[in-house]
Amino acid sequence: MNNRNSSGRDEDDGLFLGPPLLEQSPLRVRQQSGWRQRLLLYVVVIIAALGGLLFGYDTAVISGAMLFLRVSFALNAWMQEVTVSIALLGAAIGSLGGGKLSDMLGRRTTLRLTAGVFTLGTLCTALSMNWPMFLMLRFIVGLSIGATASIVPVYISEIAPFRLRGVLVTFNQLALTIGIALAYWVDLAFAGAHMGWPPMYAVTAFPGLALLIGMLFTLESPRWLASKGRWSESALVLERLCTFEEATQEWQTIRSSFAGRTTRGALRELLRPGLRVALLTGIGLAIFQQVVGINTVIYYAPTIFEYAGFTSATSAILATSIVGVVNVLVTVLAGILIDRVGRRALLIGGTISMFITLVVLGVIFAIGPSQSGYLILLALLGYVIAFAISLGPVFWLMCAEIFPTHLRATGASIATFANWSANLLVSLTFLSLINLIGKSFTFWVYAGMSVLALIFCVLFVPETRNKSLEQIEAYWLNGRKWEEKEVVATGAIPNIKSRKYL
Repeated sequence: MNNRNSSGRDEDDGLFLGPPLLEQSPLRVRQQSGWRQRLLLYVVVIIAALGGLLFGYDTAVISGAMLFLRVSFALNAWMQEVTVSIALLGAAIGSLGGGKLSDMLGRRTTLRLTAGVFTLGTLCTALSMNWPMFLMLRFIVGLSIGATASIVPVYISEIAPFRLRGVLVTFNQLALTIGIALAYWVDLAFAGAHMGWPPMYAVTAFPGLALLIGMLFTLESPRWLASKGRWSESALVLERLCTFEEATQEWQTIRSSFAGRTTRGALRELLRPGLRVALLTGIGLAIFQQVVGINTVIYYAPTIFEYAGFTSATSAILATSIVGVVNVLVTVLAGILIDRVGRRALLIGGTISMFITLVVLGVIFAIGPSQSGYLILLALLGYVIAFAISLGPVFWLMCAEIFPTHLRATGASIATFANWSANLLVSLTFLSLINLIGKSFTFWVYAGMSVLALIFCVLFVPETRNKSLEQIEAYWLNGRKWEEKEVVATGAIPNIKSRKYL
């Protein structure tokens, strides 16, 4: 769509040199209510959030499957940790490659590729004949999971109007928690039917296939299109997803963010003064989201409930399923509050609550968990509630919004790599820590990490509620100071004559 005149110059460039074109735009006629744009926006976000669903399902399915895998493959404690962690290793590597790939090919095309790899990989996993084959396939699936997890929040943040960005990016975390809960209930169904672990993994292919098909019909990120100089297509995407006022405002801020920019996104740019603090904030949130121990619950919840006196695999998985449902419900609440209460308030309240519930968990295990099974269930529910309303959704949102447009995929990839690496560390050490220092002290270690997370959030995390992506970029570059008014570029969204885009 970048038509060129006889001089070889992109005609789109001329759209920003003349007077504003708002009064001439057909948007004013077509977008009286904007309901079509809003409907399409939510459909695109829901499709993209399927990436979170497959992420969550694949993350949690191992918890119930492990009760059968350890018997089928004769796994000791160390082998169980490796079985859980091999996909995380792949995800850490995939998260680094995902950002670069999405910068080259686009967010939409990259998600199609990762969804295809995930779907095929999970089907093959269900057919694994031995432990080494299972590990190899889990590593491959992990590569696609890591790439998907780093791209989906970025994609949603780049298509969302800034006043809706918080709630829309939270759709990804909501889908993730739905995937976790779904995995628990699927585990429960197949465990009750005595069908073992293979069908638990076969079912995983369905969200991957749904994402692959859905991404065939979505739109590319307008900010990615702008980064490639495809201004007309960028404007048309905004026109289709936003109301007239939103499209104009987003268009102006995109133009402003690219004004005078000649370099491409690179790690060295993220390390320059100002932006290095943004990178530190993203990495810090990524690490603390994991070292507070949440995925010990996701991966090992049935095992924890067995420690607590739930004697059968079915009862342990049932208790875990209750945790999964609560996780979903609280994430819905977080989506409502995140743009009303703010990111910092949720982080501070959540980390304090996690500290309290983790201390309580340690105390219960110290006095005799076999006599307090339901108290442990309540304490775990409190811990999950605290996480689901704070570090759970807020990390992924902040990861998608704190980096400049041309560095967003790179920055998000680095933060996601740190997240997966910390996840890998926690999952590799949980059972070993229990054997080394006991259950109580293990949970108290995570409580200590919650205190460190609280301090970090108070010192480094800004409140980005009701701020555009470009205002957030200016915050870092201005020495962590907010501008009173947003600086926008001259001109308005162009009058697009062609309606064709794909």
